[in-house]
Amino acid sequence: MAEKLRIKLSIADRVYPLTIQPEQEEGLRKAAKKIDNMIKQYEQSYAVRDKQDVLAMCALQFASQAEQRVIDKNSDEIDLTKKLNYLNDLLDKNLS
Repeated sequence: MAEKLRIKLSIADRVYPLTIQPEQEEGLRKAAKKIDNMIKQYEQSYAVRDKQDVLAMCALQFASQAEQRVIDKNSDEIDLTKKLNYLNDLLDKNLS
């Protein structure tokens, strides 16, 4: 088992020390960078004075993206099931 890794991530001008599994490092660093980029984008686009408001908007955007992926995946599964049922019906009809 790999030894835990101690890293420091900077998000919204604050440093967060973390103890993580080595395989988590890349994902966490990319996520922190994405959050910081999103913060800059919100600060440039809107007159926001409070970092907490900006962080709340970032959290909302990430959560809505995750929910949308679940919705899209479920929709894709329904479409795939319909197509498979159609193909199954065709096979049954032609093999009977």
